[in-house]
Amino acid sequence: MNPATELTESLIAPCGMNCALCMAYQREKKSCPGCNVNSETKSKSCASCRIKNCEELKATHSNFCFSCSKFPCLRLRQLDKRYVTKYGMSMLVNLGRIRDEGMTELIRSETEKWVCRHCGTFLSVHKEFCLRCGNSNSYVPPI
Repeated sequence: MNPATELTESLIAPCGMNCALCMAYQREKKSCPGCNVNSETKSKSCASCRIKNCEELKATHSNFCFSCSKFPCLRLRQLDKRYVTKYGMSMLVNLGRIRDEGMTELIRSETEKWVCRHCGTFLSVHKEFCLRCGNSNSYVPPI
């Protein structure tokens, strides 16, 4: 699998974040393997994530926040608001799509929205240009 161009279910975090779009996942040195992988290379913020390590989440059948009785909790709503405003990506929309349409549909729509039209690799939600080719024409404006 080429992590720059292929999205798998294991790269979708419990909060709905698409880890393939994260700058920590895309960086060349000491890249983060994603929220669902236990690894020493995982960024400290991901390893200590209060959502990923939530006791309520551990009790769900799906291991996604949408299965939690407190969904959407304040922490997830605040994170989603920040990502919608700054980066044009919504964890709540992603979680709703998984719940209502299935993981296959989320992967299809994320790939369609976030792949660089110039070089075909995943864009980073954290930058306004492709980290691979530098093209800014592929940038997805905030929703």
